[in-house]
Amino acid sequence: MKVSVHAVNFAVDKKLVDFVQERLDKLEKYYDKVVSADVFLKVEKTSDKENKIAEIKINVPGDDFLVKKQCKTFEEAVELSSESLERLLVKRKEKISSHI
Repeated sequence: MKVSVHAVNFAVDKKLVDFVQERLDKLEKYYDKVVSADVFLKVEKTSDKENKIAEIKINVPGDDFLVKKQCKTFEEAVELSSESLERLLVKRKEKISSHI
């Protein structure tokens, strides 16, 4: 799967990009028709500690899934987002296989 990581208002390091890639590669075992993923990492300028936002858009044939999570760290936000995407992809796979 092709993963594009976009950092908004900060420079992203290689370690974080590798973490995102590794985590999203795991999604393919739930639904193998994933074409690509766009990951937007943003830092919100607030006094709140939970100011890291991960927005993940997954492209599958005929549909796009968008999940957005806000946490204290990007790793936590990516983790929660990918767990939500796992549930969405499993649901989609079950829906498609029930129509066949």
